[in-house]
Amino acid sequence: MSATNAALLKEFQQIGTSTWSDILDEIGVQGVIGGLARRGGEGRFAAFAVTAKAQAKPLGSFKREDFAVGQMIDAVGPGQVLVIDVGGTEVSTFGGLASLAAKVKGVEAVIIDGGCRDVEEIRETGLWLASRHVTPITGKKRIKVETIGQPISIGGVSVAPDDLLVGDDTGIVVIPRQHQAVVLEMSRRMVDMDQEIERAIRSGTTFREAARSANYI
Repeated sequence: MSATNAALLKEFQQIGTSTWSDILDEIGVQGVIGGLARRGGEGRFAAFAVTAKAQAKPLGSFKREDFAVGQMIDAVGPGQVLVIDVGGTEVSTFGGLASLAAKVKGVEAVIIDGGCRDVEEIRETGLWLASRHVTPITGKKRIKVETIGQPISIGGVSVAPDDLLVGDDTGIVVIPRQHQAVVLEMSRRMVDMDQEIERAIRSGTTFREAARSANYI
């Protein structure tokens, strides 16, 4: 990863998803992924998307090698988040060993519109991972990885390769690549506003007065 991209991710990581959501509202972009819960890891991440799309069907519909979890892990590395679209199916796409492999590679996070399993093991690895479901049901012979590196949809939110994702305790936000420079500049102004309101409140000003003075509400 280049020094420029590393510096960019560091700046995005310093700002919470609530602020990013407000900024995306300002430019009319739907970027908040709903319905996923964090299963492992802690703190906030910011990373560029590596996308994968998989199809789920009843047991025996696919060959074991179609599962191709290793191929997905091979495609992602430091400064990147693996984003997997399984259509919200309650079948596991990622488990403890896959999480360990991703963590060892320096992957920032894994986001799954589907299921994961081995939650205790995932937590032990420290990998930041969010999924729609937790289930012991394996993806072997049930899931086929169809594409890697193509646009996908997670909970109705479009995600393309190199879009930037930020995740924290509040949620997960997708910032499209073409908007990254604009929203970063907007975020600096919004952070300044938040700090101004905070200083006013700490000095004894009411929230209503401080927010009105800063044109916050």
